Amino acid sequence: MKNFSRPSKIRSWAIASCLGIAIFSCQPEEAINFDNSNSLEFVKYQNGDLIPGQYIVVMKPTGLNSRKDLSYQGTQEAMRRSGISLLAKYRISEENLGQVYGSTIEGFAVKLTEEQAGIIASDPAVSYIEQDRIVALAPPSGKGPGNGGGTPPSQTIPWGITRVNGGGAYTGSGVAYIIDSGIDSGHEDLNVNVSLGFNAFTKGKDSDLGSDGNGHGTHVAGTVAALDNEIGVIGVAPGATVVPIKVLDSRGSGSYSGVIAGVDFVGANGKAGDVANMSLGGGFSQAVNDAVIAASSKVKFSLAAGNDARLASTTSPASANGPNIYTISAMTQNDGLASFSNYGNPPVDYAAPGVGILSTVPGGYTTYSGTSMAAPHVAGILLLGNIRTDGTISGDKDSSPDPIAVH
Repeated sequence: MKNFSRPSKIRSWAIASCLGIAIFSCQPEEAINFDNSNSLEFVKYQNGDLIPGQYIVVMKPTGLNSRKDLSYQGTQEAMRRSGISLLAKYRISEENLGQVYGSTIEGFAVKLTEEQAGIIASDPAVSYIEQDRIVALAPPSGKGPGNGGGTPPSQTIPWGITRVNGGGAYTGSGVAYIIDSGIDSGHEDLNVNVSLGFNAFTKGKDSDLGSDGNGHGTHVAGTVAALDNEIGVIGVAPGATVVPIKVLDSRGSGSYSGVIAGVDFVGANGKAGDVANMSLGGGFSQAVNDAVIAASSKVKFSLAAGNDARLASTTSPASANGPNIYTISAMTQNDGLASFSNYGNPPVDYAAPGVGILSTVPGGYTTYSGTSMAAPHVAGILLLGNIRTDGTISGDKDSSPDPIAVH
């Protein structure tokens, strides 16, 4: 990643641009060979992992996010004015300005030439610059079984819900922000509040915040909070409100700049008792981590560790650390580390069920595997209260076996 950080901004950029990136999502269980981690959620990007000419500029803090007199929209407008002012200083058109952030990190996404990026990075008001990256989920090879307009299946309790002692009535007022591909607002097994959500996409079919063209976010939401209503499945905190924070499109594609925008929205609008789930990730990004850490001062975050069978400390947002941030590895039904799961403590805090997880998708229900499925178990536990543990996983790849998260 091109990251201009003093004192050797240009040198660190050149080195980082040679590194590959892995982005994870999920696949239906029936399409997975568990002996091959690359058939799970990761997609390797040797070329095209960096977005040409697009950067994330992180400013030195001014205290903008601590001003009580500014709403989220007011903070956005103030940050946009600051971004335009900085660009004008170097005769760069304000049309180049993209997403702006002021509730977590202070900064913005912007289109720049390499020369302009180097100049902006040297401005005394700038903390650092990163080149933006693509986030892309591996598309599911199938969805099903769907309802097809017929009678929904009788309710079953997925093994993961039982394992973490979930499924009890949820009586709290917290909401779960699902930072993902959206949530199917019409799913009969979910309590979705679109009005509280955020959409990084303003045009085309993905601008509909009530839809999930990919299915990944709906699956995650079901594990957190599917209703106890005699049909389909039940979530860890059944009936809790799930809120779509759409940062991935129907193809499962997005950008780190869009992900940060979603986190920034949660940081501005979340409250104590709320949780956020991020079942996405890729190569290390200081900007993504910094945004999550800032937002966690209000909202508890559950982060998927990733599925490349490597150290989670090399990926983001999994490597973000803080008292309200929980990075989750995936375990099997026999309490062993899933062969694909990332590992390493720090940043991994707990393990949760991540293999053969049945949950909601648009039109019905299906089974996925991955740390994407483990993280929402913990998000549900966090809605219910504090995390406990009743043991550790077997087969961990470091010297500190992950504790198993339970309610």
